[in-house]
Amino acid sequence: MSLSPRQMAARVARDIPDGSYVNLGIGLPTLVADVVPPDREIVYHSENGILGMGPGPAPGTGDPELINAGKQLVTLLPGGAYFHHTDAFVMMRGGHLDITVLGAFQVGAGGDLANWATDEATMPPAVGGAMDLAVGARRVLVMTTHTTKDGRPKLLPACTYPLTAAGVVDRVYTDLAVLDVTPDGFVVRELVDGVTRDELQERSGAPLRFAPDLEELT
Repeated sequence: MSLSPRQMAARVARDIPDGSYVNLGIGLPTLVADVVPPDREIVYHSENGILGMGPGPAPGTGDPELINAGKQLVTLLPGGAYFHHTDAFVMMRGGHLDITVLGAFQVGAGGDLANWATDEATMPPAVGGAMDLAVGARRVLVMTTHTTKDGRPKLLPACTYPLTAAGVVDRVYTDLAVLDVTPDGFVVRELVDGVTRDELQERSGAPLRFAPDLEELT
């Protein structure tokens, strides 16, 4: 009754307009680039200094010096460019990116994002460029599982982990639902078939409202 990571990525990809400049966060968000429709041109940005990234190279090939911010091998599309990471951050902070898709440990009902530190000793803090992306991109989309592996909710009235940024998240895509962040909290726009409203609420730490035109998440 839940979406696979690739299915989640495909749902996010549907909401990225043609011609957008997009930064994909480390982890689940990187899958979005693999499932964008081929007739749609998306210009991908990486905070280590790349604009116009292509897909990953075939196994056993690729340039070890051409990597994204997550240290994954990538390719460069025609017209792509390399530049200093300072310039990459200027693009991020200056509002030049249309969309960033980020992972999350927690999302608060007011749009607060926590994705760089937890209370688990085995997961050391790692900020990267998330803070700059969260406040600089024109639209912030979060792609994450609805709960942690041990069943704790990630959607909360307020984040308990250190914040990446406050009040920045526009929409959340989970393996169970698509939710908008509104002045009144989380509003469920789409729900996976087989999951009831009560079940979704039980798996959420924050109160949920359901859109009158609630659709099936496919």
